[in-house]
Amino acid sequence: LYGGIVQGESEPRVLPGDRARGKTLFVRNCAGCHGAAGGGDGYRLLGPDPANLTSPSTSRKSDADLLKTIHNGKPNMPAWKGNLSESQSRDVLAYVRTLGK
Repeated sequence: LYGGIVQGESEPRVLPGDRARGKTLFVRNCAGCHGAAGGGDGYRLLGPDPANLTSPSTSRKSDADLLKTIHNGKPNMPAWKGNLSESQSRDVLAYVRTLGK
């Protein structure tokens, strides 16, 4: 994950991922909670609702911040660092970036 961030820039730039592979990973690992289209309308657990990945607030977040969330998780979201490689995390991010468009 961290090897995929280009250092020395004011805003860290993340190396690009593959959207098609990201979609496959998203469907398998993320859509259950975030919903098939990323609208946050999947499974509801106790605690915060899953994020709406199509919202402007998600679009405004930097790639580095979103990768950190994928890697470390959030309340009611598992950390994927043990299940996804750096490359796979970037693939998921590349796909998530298509959801708000």
